[in-house]
Amino acid sequence: MSYHTKLFILLLGFSWLMVVCFVAFQYEREKQFKIDKLDSQLQLYNVHLLDAISADTPIDRVLNDSRKPMDDIRVTITDLSGHVVFDNSLDTLPSENHLSRTEISNAIKYGHDYTLRRHSQSTDNTYFYSATRGGDIIIRSAVPYSLPLQAVLKTDNTFLWFMLFVTLGISIIGYFATRRLGRTITRLNDFAEKAEKGEKIYDDGYFPSDELGSISSHIVRLYARLQQATTDLKHEHKVAIHEEQEKIRIKKQLTNNINHELKTPVSSMLACLETLLDHPELPEEKRTKFIRMCHDNCERLGRLMADVSSITRMDDGSRLIEKEKLRLDLLIAGVVTDEKPHAETHGFNINNNVKDNLTVCGNAPFLESIFRNLIDNAITYSQGDNIKIKLTASDSDKYFFSVSDNGIGVPDEHIPHLFERFYRIDKGRSRKAGGTGLGLSIVKNSVQLHGGTISVNNRRDGGLEFHFSISRK
Repeated sequence: MSYHTKLFILLLGFSWLMVVCFVAFQYEREKQFKIDKLDSQLQLYNVHLLDAISADTPIDRVLNDSRKPMDDIRVTITDLSGHVVFDNSLDTLPSENHLSRTEISNAIKYGHDYTLRRHSQSTDNTYFYSATRGGDIIIRSAVPYSLPLQAVLKTDNTFLWFMLFVTLGISIIGYFATRRLGRTITRLNDFAEKAEKGEKIYDDGYFPSDELGSISSHIVRLYARLQQATTDLKHEHKVAIHEEQEKIRIKKQLTNNINHELKTPVSSMLACLETLLDHPELPEEKRTKFIRMCHDNCERLGRLMADVSSITRMDDGSRLIEKEKLRLDLLIAGVVTDEKPHAETHGFNINNNVKDNLTVCGNAPFLESIFRNLIDNAITYSQGDNIKIKLTASDSDKYFFSVSDNGIGVPDEHIPHLFERFYRIDKGRSRKAGGTGLGLSIVKNSVQLHGGTISVNNRRDGGLEFHFSISRK
């Protein structure tokens, strides 16, 4: 059985038991009241008879003249020794002593008494007896225990019907009250079972709007929040582990790529130096050429080390990188000024349309690296002649920029990989141009370091267009 059923049966049993006890008590009380009322009427009648006898009025005359409380009243007179001296219902007085009759013996002792129901051997009838002492005689009046007397002594059934309807009302109210409580207990039990099994707990269940319901809803809500917090903590732990593993993987990949990237310039320099050492008779022109090749490879190694240092610094110590308030428009203008000679050498024109007063909190070298690398990338690989820098939008949190060129663009299959470290579309051409393969990766990391995102796409008119944002704070 459910808790509601058990509680309802218990409450119903308690209520019915209480009502039955109350009804039984009230029934006996009402019955006793009617018995006492009848006894009082007979006692008054007995006193009336005693008064008439004390006035020397003949008993037969008194019985005929006096008003009787009920018909068929039997009157018996005994002396204090228990002998019957008068009985209006018998032709012959009984010789049996009546001291053994309870109402007679108690009337002698206490003045009056009654017996509810006793069979008379003299008349062979059952009577209600009421005896009263008056001087040296006892007058006992008796009423036959017949249907009229039973009707007089019968309790009022209206009270019983009233209590029955009250009990039914209590039962109905108790049913709904226990059902309300039972639902709360049942849901709490379901919650406890789910919690024990480790199942997912939701706090969207309904509880009644009472004290127990409020406590229950608070318990379920707190547990659901705790469970969600535990789940979030586990998820964050998994994410942290994944990020740490990803960092380790990227570092290993970076190390392997660096080793691979170092082999080419080192091998080239070694070959040039060995040639110079083994052939001191080489013409000056040849010697100068080999020395210049060594110089170019050394510069390439320097750029590679600088880019690797920047990537490693952003990966491992992004929180330690200092930021300050600075004018981003002036920083962009400075980068454009620095890159202008390089651009003109390759036939490029740089259009800087960022003229507004843009204030950000950032790291100047890394912000410069964003625009410098994008400009260098366009000059080196786009095969165009124009680079455009624009502020496309701004809001209370971020500035949005675009850097585009009018070159040849890249095949669409390479677009998703452009920001990967050491990713090259044409490896031979990239190395020949002196690129390290880390420029766009540095751009992406620098943008993320400043709370932004970056994307790239081919322009319809040709060339690449980079869209990125930078946080104001």
